[in-house]
Amino acid sequence: MLYRLLSIVQRQRTSPGWQTWSSARSSTSAAEAHSIALPAQAQVVICGGGIMGTSVAYHLSKMGWQNIVLLEQGRLAAGSTRFCAGILSTARHSSIEQKMADYSNKLYHQLEQETGIQTGIPSEIISPKKVAELHPLLNVHDLVGAMHVPEDAVVSSADVALALASAASQNGVQIYDRTSVLHVLIKKGRVTGVETDKGQIECQYFVNCAGQWAYELGLSNEEPVSIPLHACEHFYLLTRPWDTPLQSNTPTIVDADGRIYIRNWQGGILSGGFEKNPKPIFTEGKNQLEIQNLREDWDHFEPLLSSLLRRMPVLETLEILKLVNCPETFTPDMKCIMGESPVVQGYFVLAGMNSAGLSLGGGAGKLLAEWMVYGYPSENVWELDLQRFGTLQSSRTFLRHRVMEVMPLIYDLKVPRWDFQTGRQLRTSPLYDRLDAQGARWMEKHGFERPKYFVPPNKDLLALEQSKTFYKPDWFEIVESEVKCCKEAVCVIDMSSFTKFEITSTGDQALESLQYLFSNDLDVPVGHIVHTGMLNECGGYENDCSIARLNKRSFFMISPTDQQVHCWAWLNKYMPKDSNLLLEDVTWKYTALNLIGPRAVDVLSELSYAPMTPDHFPTLFCKEMSVGYANGIRVMSMTHTGEPGFMLYIPIEYALHVYNEVMSVGQKYGIRNAGYYALRSLRIEKFFAFWGQDLNTLTTPMECGGESRVKLEKVFFQIPPLCLSAEQCDCLIRKIRKDRELLASALGGGIIIIIIIIIIIIIIIIIIIIIIIGIDFIGRDALLQQKQNGVYKRLAMFILDDHDTDLDLWPWWGEPIYRNGKYAGKTTSSAYSYTLERHVCLGYVHNFSEDNGEEQVVTTDFINRGEYEIDIAGHRFQAKAKLYPVTSFFTHKRRKDDVELSDFHGK
Repeated sequence: MLYRLLSIVQRQRTSPGWQTWSSARSSTSAAEAHSIALPAQAQVVICGGGIMGTSVAYHLSKMGWQNIVLLEQGRLAAGSTRFCAGILSTARHSSIEQKMADYSNKLYHQLEQETGIQTGIPSEIISPKKVAELHPLLNVHDLVGAMHVPEDAVVSSADVALALASAASQNGVQIYDRTSVLHVLIKKGRVTGVETDKGQIECQYFVNCAGQWAYELGLSNEEPVSIPLHACEHFYLLTRPWDTPLQSNTPTIVDADGRIYIRNWQGGILSGGFEKNPKPIFTEGKNQLEIQNLREDWDHFEPLLSSLLRRMPVLETLEILKLVNCPETFTPDMKCIMGESPVVQGYFVLAGMNSAGLSLGGGAGKLLAEWMVYGYPSENVWELDLQRFGTLQSSRTFLRHRVMEVMPLIYDLKVPRWDFQTGRQLRTSPLYDRLDAQGARWMEKHGFERPKYFVPPNKDLLALEQSKTFYKPDWFEIVESEVKCCKEAVCVIDMSSFTKFEITSTGDQALESLQYLFSNDLDVPVGHIVHTGMLNECGGYENDCSIARLNKRSFFMISPTDQQVHCWAWLNKYMPKDSNLLLEDVTWKYTALNLIGPRAVDVLSELSYAPMTPDHFPTLFCKEMSVGYANGIRVMSMTHTGEPGFMLYIPIEYALHVYNEVMSVGQKYGIRNAGYYALRSLRIEKFFAFWGQDLNTLTTPMECGGESRVKLEKVFFQIPPLCLSAEQCDCLIRKIRKDRELLASALGGGIIIIIIIIIIIIIIIIIIIIIIIGIDFIGRDALLQQKQNGVYKRLAMFILDDHDTDLDLWPWWGEPIYRNGKYAGKTTSSAYSYTLERHVCLGYVHNFSEDNGEEQVVTTDFINRGEYEIDIAGHRFQAKAKLYPVTSFFTHKRRKDDVELSDFHGK
């Protein structure tokens, strides 16, 4: 089944390179194909001959890599690519997917040329009358409008894959079909080769683009690679042409409420959708070399057919050719999977496209190729990174249940802060049941249940859970009371989900390794806590964390919840392989309680019988203490919010006891439970940036105000102490005197003095050089360059000025920022500040040239002199930009009308 072909594909087929490659393939019989010898060596082997595999091969060859081999178990483009509905949509839910789709669109139209990515897509909201003009066959009586995206396209996915393969072949890529990869060869955690049904190929890199087979292929290695995806049946029907065939430029229709799409197909109709009750398949691992049309199921398709007839009643006059049923793969969070395996270096993955393979294939292949060639992609792809998942998401039962929820969400309206309902209660704190009984409402992060807020006994739980809105949410007053308690009394937040590592050594190996891996100086006194970052070569944040020095040779590291896999992989990659150096994941060993508020010191003092005032327990200090009956509690004077309080890291066997004691003693101080929504409000109004939201691999400390977390001149120069007894000292002195006398008699006393002076001068010079240059750490050179040349974006805090919290749409994240009427960036996170009584957004400000759109240096003066607006769903609200938090100006609550924020100017 082939659709209308792109003209570029037609030109490729008539080119000499295509003819040579395709004729050689077509003239080879099955028997002859098996006799073709594979190369003994390659730089990279790609498994999968669909759009993903051919796109990766094409882009790697364009970027100059040689000796690339692509293997396909069946025929090229004979997997899910063959049955793709052919709709290329650039209107995506996330910014990175939009950029990938936009690049794909340009690439497919001009495959022979490299094209850049254009940010944004041309679109407009049109009236039902305009919809009827563009597509006269549609029923528009129930519509109030539509979004018209003229740049969207209809293409043949199979021919795009073949065109990519042809272009890659002309660039030297070797392509072998009917060749199955059995497993990947691994030695010492690195890819060394591939075992196929036709022999072995030695290689440095392997790319798993095997589509629905990627899951099983990943598990086939001696060291399994977890790739969480699962297939579902996907249906669409084909009709015969109309008496007057539809024009080729007839717009494609997406009716999200009806859960269907409609496109022109050879003068007739191709229409499918994403039903509410999808059918997972191949859970037991069933395999096919080439995907065949699965059994028709008209009963299952009936709801989509009803929606189709409502939107296009004239369809009843058309003859239906057949109902296509083909497998599509979906991931646990509805986003594709790309990147390097956390357990096997050189093993890359591009799969799980959630029925968007055609739209994302060109851009995804380009980004993965950049990742392999340069070590990092040109865009922030964390939300697509394979390392966002752990092995816990690879259970077949979990995947089967989760994709049944994911597939319907493709056309569902996604309200802010919605949570998946399947695969829950997978990872829980020891306090889960206790907190749940007290009204905790839960959200999930990296499989871990975390409390959002606590519902008071008099609230309607069912109504609260079902409230989904872009406006003021029903939990507003609940979170307000939790925030108030954090500021005036004391609250407890269970933060056990945070990633926790211990790094220990027998000597100085731990300190030496961490000094190289982290940007701040970790050579601090025992008990001190350092906020720092783990940077890449470009200075971007691979991780944002806090590290406590437990003793001279042991460190305790706290990182964001979803950093568990990525952080472990990064540390393992760069830490030296030394038996005297130990990295241990202790996330599961400790329950973490965040005790926030001015009365936290009273609660902890009473429970520990120890003074906890700043004089005795300064800020950013860590100490093991007894709390209640429990020993070995790691108490840290920080809260991740800027508010006073303590973090308690409790061995899990003591968790319930410590929590009960804290709540019991805290009653006299007004203690209550709180959740992550309160934490979010507190940290944003204090201008605390969080990794994964405000910080990412393309964000440097210089761009987000994190200079305090960097020590460019940190020094690690230790002279080991010389411990000698009195007798040993006397013996050493006598020996030195004797050697000096002998040397003096041989050379003369003056020469000795000169030599000693020269040695002292050399030592001083070395020390000075070390102090001036400092210890090298990953990303240091990039930061030094930014310090000298300036930055091209800057994180700022925006306080909305004319926004009505009760009536206006809320900002959530991703809203455009305008400076002096010109687009300047997007928000990264936002929350309502109950202290300022206004919405606060964090976001990056860029300085785009009015002449050519190129980015220019952003200075403090540039930020402060601008007039800003935040665009929320097309309505722009005035905002004040700050480079520092302003909550210190507010010593008590004030009404909005009494506050004039314009009096406070950022420094």
